[in-house]
Amino acid sequence: MSGTDGAAEREALLGGLTLREKVRLLTGATTWRTRAEPALGLREMVLSDGPAGVRGQSWDERDRALLLPSASALGALWDERLVERLGGLIAAEARRKGVDVVLAPTLNLHRTPLGGRHFECYSEDPELTGRTGAALIRGIQARHVAATAKHYVANDCETDRLTVDVRVSERVLREVYLAPFEAAVEAGVRVVMAGYNGVNGATATASPLLDDPLKREWGFDGVVVSDWGAVRDCDETARAALDLAMPGPDSPWGEALVRAVEAGRVPRQAVDDKVRRLLGLAAACGALGKPGFAPGASSSPVSEPEPEPVSEPVPVRGAGAVGAPVTVPVSVSQSQSQSQSQPEPEQLCAPEPPEAASPGTGRTEARALLREAVAASTVLLRNRGVLPLDPARLRTVAVIGAHAVLPRTQGGGSAGVFPERVVTPLDGIRAALGGGVRVVHVPGPSTGSPPAPLTPDLCTDPVTGDPGVRLRVLDAAGCALLSEHRDGGRQLEPPLPPGAHTVEIETLLLPGVSGPWTLGVGGFGRLSLTVDEHIALEGEFDKETDDPAVVHVNPPVHGVLVPLTAGRAVRVAARRELAPGTGRATVVTAAPPRTDDDQALAEAARAARDADAVIVVVGTTEHGESEGRDRTDLGLGGRQDELVRAVTTADPRTVVVVNSGGPVELPWRARAGAVLLTWFPGQEGGTGLADVLFGRAEPGGRLPTTWPAALADAPVTRTRPEGGHLDYTEGLHIGYRAWARHDRAPAYWFGHGLGYTTWTYEGLAVPGDIVAGEPFAVQVEVRNTGPRRGREVVQVYLAGPPGPPDRPERWLAGYTAVWAEPGERVTVSVRIPPRALRHWDEDEHAWRTPPGSYRVLAGRSAGALPLRATARVRAPG
Repeated sequence: MSGTDGAAEREALLGGLTLREKVRLLTGATTWRTRAEPALGLREMVLSDGPAGVRGQSWDERDRALLLPSASALGALWDERLVERLGGLIAAEARRKGVDVVLAPTLNLHRTPLGGRHFECYSEDPELTGRTGAALIRGIQARHVAATAKHYVANDCETDRLTVDVRVSERVLREVYLAPFEAAVEAGVRVVMAGYNGVNGATATASPLLDDPLKREWGFDGVVVSDWGAVRDCDETARAALDLAMPGPDSPWGEALVRAVEAGRVPRQAVDDKVRRLLGLAAACGALGKPGFAPGASSSPVSEPEPEPVSEPVPVRGAGAVGAPVTVPVSVSQSQSQSQSQPEPEQLCAPEPPEAASPGTGRTEARALLREAVAASTVLLRNRGVLPLDPARLRTVAVIGAHAVLPRTQGGGSAGVFPERVVTPLDGIRAALGGGVRVVHVPGPSTGSPPAPLTPDLCTDPVTGDPGVRLRVLDAAGCALLSEHRDGGRQLEPPLPPGAHTVEIETLLLPGVSGPWTLGVGGFGRLSLTVDEHIALEGEFDKETDDPAVVHVNPPVHGVLVPLTAGRAVRVAARRELAPGTGRATVVTAAPPRTDDDQALAEAARAARDADAVIVVVGTTEHGESEGRDRTDLGLGGRQDELVRAVTTADPRTVVVVNSGGPVELPWRARAGAVLLTWFPGQEGGTGLADVLFGRAEPGGRLPTTWPAALADAPVTRTRPEGGHLDYTEGLHIGYRAWARHDRAPAYWFGHGLGYTTWTYEGLAVPGDIVAGEPFAVQVEVRNTGPRRGREVVQVYLAGPPGPPDRPERWLAGYTAVWAEPGERVTVSVRIPPRALRHWDEDEHAWRTPPGSYRVLAGRSAGALPLRATARVRAPG
């Protein structure tokens, strides 16, 4: 159904429902599904997290997904066509998994460099964020999958995010934080998610901002869904413009909402409007058929895998844990462990190298697109003529750093997926150079990362002998209700049959080195960890937060040191008793004895001296950048800064690759031959990085957020509420706007990024007649003065006019990318939308564009604007 006829038919369906039937539709049926109503022809709709990839309805490592570069990497593209193509890829994944609504994009801003969820947001600028988000929405929704603009609104920090009340002026809301959501509505987004936080005294799920401007002024005709668990009361949220409470099957609505309507506390028309919108969404997603017949899902949904028989092996596929690389499985024979009861398994071979894996043309094309996105989002921060590297001149390449083999491919939290594969930087470099170049890897010192969940290269299922673990769910008497093979030690949603009392993860751990290993178990409630039947850890661990990202995704891990001997397998069993309100996520971790960091630094320097080229990879950890907590510093962690200093001293032409989702301090940047920023690059990070290193692709990224040299220099850093309130006292001045206002120079400005050629800016022309409320275009002349074809992102900023109201020193008004051959001069037309000139008048509660003289500035970043002109704007008429 569509158009006027469809709306009329849906109105007729709505009129046939009782109040109780209507209310029933307004709370989810499960965690990830809405309710069906066969009498209307309405099937369930499936929702899934989606900023980095489409996970589906469960956290199950057997249900793999394509893993995209992080949102901060997409923000670095400054390329809406490529973002739109990536949106199409997300939609294809959604349809493959039977998902109707993808919970992306995240349109919150990089207000401060300490934001813990930077990786999931595009940028510090509302214009860049709005344009990037709109492009992703168009790409997703072109294939009849709904996109979700989240988290409405001012949900820009993680500290106390469930309860914080953000205090922000009406003007700042309109011009900065609401602007990307307005762009999303203009792009036709079908779902908007209300966040956990409050804004100016009202929780987001009960905020008047849901009604106006979202639905009234902007005309949003889709569904407003709550963030999961964000509905905390019935009447207030039901009277507001919230439409769908998630998750289900229980919420504060239900029968309480029926009673509230019957008592007159909630208008009946409010319920009708919510159901009307839900039916409209269903129609757009193909979930609404003829009454009495519910259509099938957009694709065959991925069903919950059936538990296999205890004696039946399960094949290992892809990576062993979220963000873990593909590793070589290791089997444990009887001679290695007397406690192993099954026959000795056949020795397994290493999986195919990344380039060889090709499960189908569609998957191959998807990987190629992701690879393209990695190179296009990589930001070349600094280059002293070192890059690109010439493979023909290389005999030995040293790849240094733990992140070269254990990269951060995605951020921590609810948006995580189990990638179908991961190409590490080391994998990508070796594949690109082939067998003719010797590639040496040296891990360097510890990164300070906490122990990682068990992966198949470390452990064996004690029942089947396959790499991985044995997951069992026990009743109160200790009898197994379920027993199945799993790939790793991070089990976030173990199946819970009726009578489930305890989750158990058991494995045979084969240490590669002797010494004190750190073993751990994560979860809440009563936990225990045994090693060869001996209790190593036991206790009651209370839940200290209700944050779902902690309870269900990253529960705290409690560790203990256990002496182990290389080559001698031990049976490790972790148990977690289930309790109401504590989730079921259970994690088992293991880390080898710490190496001697001084010795590791010396080995790294020695490898650098002996190589023709040196690439050192450094980065953040999941516990430094994750949903649910903000950062407290911008350090890399461990002794990684010392590693870079040692290696650059040994070889000043060292290439440093930074693997982070947001800004980090780079105190050694002037010592490096080149510095590349790869963000969290997703599953194809290694191939895309190699393309850039060896000149097969241009490093196309431009910074979507300003990078300070040191945290102390950053103008806006506050994330911690006081008295439950977080005041946005900086007003309009965040990111590069704040740096310009305070006349400070960061390490790297918003918009900065080098290529493999050079450019000059030679001319700027503005129209002679600009009318307020109408778009206009400026012409910028640039010349490629370098030796090879390249891409430049031409950026245009505005400033003025003088006098009130207060304005930023400059603000991004438009941008356009251009390619040019060596020596070629091109004229770029940059469109400036009417919104670039306007400001919000708090007295009139309306947009105003004052006539007068505006400065137009053009260049390659917010801090490099060599071209300037004056634009005179007149009132209409």
